[in-house]
Parts: sequence; C-alpha cells; structure tokens
Amino acid sequence: MKILLADDHEIVREGLKALLEKQGFTVVAEAADGPDAIRLAKETHPEVAILDLAMPLINGINAAREILREQPKVKVILLTMHTDEHYVLDALQAGVTGYVVKTEAGSDLIHALQEVSRGATYLSSKVSRAIVQAYLEKRNILPDQLTPRERQVLQLIAEGKTTKEIATVLGISAKTADSHRTKIMSKLDTHGVAGLVRYAIRRGLIQP
Repeated sequence: MKILLADDHEIVREGLKALLEKQGFTVVAEAADGPDAIRLAKETHPEVAILDLAMPLINGINAAREILREQPKVKVILLTMHTDEHYVLDALQAGVTGYVVKTEAGSDLIHALQEVSRGATYLSSKVSRAIVQAYLEKRNILPDQLTPRERQVLQLIAEGKTTKEIATVLGISAKTADSHRTKIMSKLDTHGVAGLVRYAIRRGLIQP
C-alpha cells in the first residue's frame, strides 16, 4: 500500500514512517504542510493519505477536501489530538474515512489502514465515545458558517498572512482573497483579526 504522510513535525513523521514500514507499508512521500500534501498527492498518487489536522497554511481537513476533489479514490486518515464532535463531523463531511487520535496512533493507525483499505470508516475509540455521548445528550453541534475556501482563507489570516500572501498560497487573485476576508467578517459578525483568530482556534483551524 502506497502512503502519503503529512505532519509539520519531522520527528512525528519519522516515528510514523518507521511504524508503517515495519508493518510492510510504503511511504511514497512526506509533507510538512497542507499545500505540500496536496501537491505530492497529485505527483505520487498514493492509495492512502495520512494527514495531521493542525498543519500550517492549509489544515488536514481542507487538504483532504482538495486531495479528494482531484483523486476521489484516495483514502484519507486524519491524525489529531482533538476528540470534540465538531472536528470529527467536519472531517467526515470532507470525505475523511479514518480519524485517529495521536495518543492512540501506535495501536490504532495500522488498524485504521486495514479498515479504510477495505472501504470501512475507522474512528479511534475516544472519538467514538465522544460522538455517542453527544448523541445521547442531544447536544447541538455548532455549525460552521463558512465555505471550505473561506475556512482556508480564515486559517491563513489567523496565521498572520497578508492578503497578497493568501492569494499566493491559494492560487487566487488578491482581489478575490480580500473579498473572502470581507465575507468571513460579515458571516462571523466581527471586524477585527482577534475575533477571527478566536473563531479559528475554536474550529481547530490553528493551534492556540
């Protein structure tokens, strides 16, 4: 099985690569951020992409959307520290078929690969419990008001990128990037970067 591995921490990638290769998998590419993961997926055509959720520039969920739009047969497994239900639902809606909590990656990742390769969906046990608990308590999950592209722009704003830098990263014009910024502020009813950063943290687009 050909695997793309994406995480912004080199030591994490090295550990995961060693684990995967010991089990007979082949890591065909490694990426340190979202744009690299998307580019390498196009170049190497992996069967599975293992993506960290909290990657810079484009996070794991948005990178998964881009990869699956170009290569719908790729299976995507998301690695994360987050177990809150809205992260999981965002991932599943993006087409992710595996959601593995990093603290359980040693025991869960190989199992997740086996499950998604046969067409199943795999959630770490901590995540499954969170989803079931939310259902039993009938909690209302905060809906995301933004489109996938607006979430990408918001992440880059929260990371401190200028309008020109956002346009370069996403391959759009500066005018379009500025238009997205205006729409985001309107939807979230905020007029300052601080409010955007707080929302980005709540939605897991960046780490506090």
